[in-house]
Amino acid sequence: MDFSEDQIQRYARHIVLPEVGGAGQQKLLEARVLVIGAGGLGAPLLMYLAAAGIGTLGVVDDDAVDLSNLQRQVIHTTKRIGDPKVDSAGETVTGINPDVSFVPHHTRLTSENVDELIGAYNIVADGSDNFETRFLVNDACHLAGKTLVSAAILRFEGQIATFRSGLGGGEPCYRCLYREPPAPGLVPSCAEGGVLGALAGTVGSLQAVEVLKEVMQIGETLAGSLLIYDALSADMRKMRLPREVDCPLCGDTPSITDLSAYAA
Repeated sequence: MDFSEDQIQRYARHIVLPEVGGAGQQKLLEARVLVIGAGGLGAPLLMYLAAAGIGTLGVVDDDAVDLSNLQRQVIHTTKRIGDPKVDSAGETVTGINPDVSFVPHHTRLTSENVDELIGAYNIVADGSDNFETRFLVNDACHLAGKTLVSAAILRFEGQIATFRSGLGGGEPCYRCLYREPPAPGLVPSCAEGGVLGALAGTVGSLQAVEVLKEVMQIGETLAGSLLIYDALSADMRKMRLPREVDCPLCGDTPSITDLSAYAA
């Protein structure tokens, strides 16, 4: 390992951790992580991954910064209202750590481009705000054999899970938790139901920790578990999430073997 003097100073608090050390920091510098969404969860996620030294950091988002975003999306600023979120995020990320190779993907994630996008990265972190994207990302990551760290927030509650179902270890996928997307209108969006701004920081930061653990292969993985955080009660609990043998994606006889259903 050949760190520059600047890198030794920047990552000193990582390197002195026995669980990380120089070897772990080198893995971070060589890692390629794709973040889905530069919103409430993507904001702290991108900032902490950049600060940690993730070598290549990509983000997919087709939206522009809006005044209503600033209550929780701390990667953006008032002066950047109207700018593409990926450009605003890139300005903040490179300001935190100019050594990070930041790759903006100013596009909407679809079944047509998802394979190409995730194919260039080692790990995918999903901070999207809709079920259609969450299911698409889950299915694509499973079929491509990619590790997915997924999180979601609404009102005062957040959920985090790691999915490695496509890696052959018999672990569950997102469809083992939610088989199909809920009916339209059944689950409100953050715009409809509201969300505590600081909750995005809490859950996005926890998501960043899980991404870093997966990159360095340290600690206990969240694969096979679901972490739930209730901000109002200050309660955090971890539930076992088993693989469902009849899951249409990762079960014993899967019916989903490609992404053709999304293109229909």
